[in-house]
Amino acid sequence: MNLSAKSIPRQVSQINAGDRVVVIGGGPAGLTAAYQLCKQGYAVTVLEGENILGGISQTAQYNGYRFDIGGHRFFTKIKPVEDLWHEILGDEFISVPRMSRIHYGGKYFDYPLKAANALSGLGLWNAFLIMLSYLKAHFRPNPIEENFEQWVSNRFGKRLYTIFFKTYTEKVWGIPCTEIRAEWAAQRIQGLSLAKAIMSAASLNKRSTKIKSLINEFQYPRLGPGQMWEMAADKIREMGGHVLMRQYVEQLEMENGRIVAVRVRTPVGERRIEAEHFINTMPIRNLVRALRPEPPAEVLSAGDGLNYRDFLVVALMLDEEDLFPDNWIYIHTPGVKVGRIQNFNNWSRAMIPVPGKTCLGLEYFCFEGDGLWASSDADLIALATRELGELGLADTSKVFDGTVVRMKKAYPVYDFAYNAHLDAVRGFIDPISNLHTVGRNGMHKYNNQDHSMLTAMMAVQNMQGASHDIWEVNTDFEYHEEQKVEDAKYPAPKRAELRAAVGA
Repeated sequence: MNLSAKSIPRQVSQINAGDRVVVIGGGPAGLTAAYQLCKQGYAVTVLEGENILGGISQTAQYNGYRFDIGGHRFFTKIKPVEDLWHEILGDEFISVPRMSRIHYGGKYFDYPLKAANALSGLGLWNAFLIMLSYLKAHFRPNPIEENFEQWVSNRFGKRLYTIFFKTYTEKVWGIPCTEIRAEWAAQRIQGLSLAKAIMSAASLNKRSTKIKSLINEFQYPRLGPGQMWEMAADKIREMGGHVLMRQYVEQLEMENGRIVAVRVRTPVGERRIEAEHFINTMPIRNLVRALRPEPPAEVLSAGDGLNYRDFLVVALMLDEEDLFPDNWIYIHTPGVKVGRIQNFNNWSRAMIPVPGKTCLGLEYFCFEGDGLWASSDADLIALATRELGELGLADTSKVFDGTVVRMKKAYPVYDFAYNAHLDAVRGFIDPISNLHTVGRNGMHKYNNQDHSMLTAMMAVQNMQGASHDIWEVNTDFEYHEEQKVEDAKYPAPKRAELRAAVGA
């Protein structure tokens, strides 16, 4: 994708000296936009509804322990994003060895899947059936690739899909794989196939020299990802900008097709803030409901039709260290509700306040209001402790404390209705020339942190006369962890194009 050549089908109000900008949301996208605008001398106010910055990339704190809401590695192919990370965080980055595996049926498998490891771990008979299934898919693929099941089965075979993809994916999303659009699979696991893995493992792939392995280490803030956004906010304030907490935007007032002000609920009452430009990162469903006057009924219905998967992490503190070497483990084993387990000792020892202890983050995917979400913290801590023991990952008698953090609207759902709903919403909000909606929830796109930041960078450039299509970010990209050198079939994003796209 040539990011510098794309143009967006909308007119964008240009920013002028003295213009004020309101940024709704203090996550990676919102703070990136605010930081860049403050550097250029614009008056910026960031409104964050919670009492912690970073959104899903925040770092929670409990009794001196720091932990992610999910693990957040800092790796990107986008040089301007990486440069910004280092500009903000300086020498607070550390280098962390990468290790992650899949737990299935009491055994560990490499993640991403490696043919020799997966086939040997599943046993000779299973390996034979997997190969038969793969060959069938290879020679007689499903001609229709509309859903996740079809997309993955065509590349790995139905049997391996059932073992390693189906259970975990449905645990994450809470809907059948047949109801998840294929484009989500293409976006997240693009370029992988069993054939490539087998040929690479057997040294039969003549192009294997052009395919590097997945990254074996990554950068990470010493005190967790939230440190990045706490420091970004500090720098914004130093430059004269405002980053305000517990400021929940309830309404965006429109006049003559433009946003003129936001109405905000604060701990001390309501306030109204006027500005010339508005950058939004709150969920599109909330954005549509906040517009005043209200959009037409069909637009409201489309916004309400966008679905989200919620998330909670149970942090367990154990009186033991060096439990397992992984940064995180995917739990594909049936019979437990936990989806993934983070070992924060293996991210940064600075996040553990006392030597000899461990903080594990057990992640549960749920919907707001369902049984898991509504469970008491004590019940969730008990559930996580019990499942940790059932999986054989730790001696549960060593658990001495725990806490729970809930995260609403963590993952935009790519169901079969979302595209039509999103198009209907965009048909209404795109003509609002001084409203720029960016980031994961602001665009209802399963963006990684670096891609969310890139949408914010592009939006700022669009306000200054560029014509970037931010909706194409993370659509045509290769999966960001898979490092390939450029060739005819798998062109890597050109660094010069990316720099041009964000004016770096």
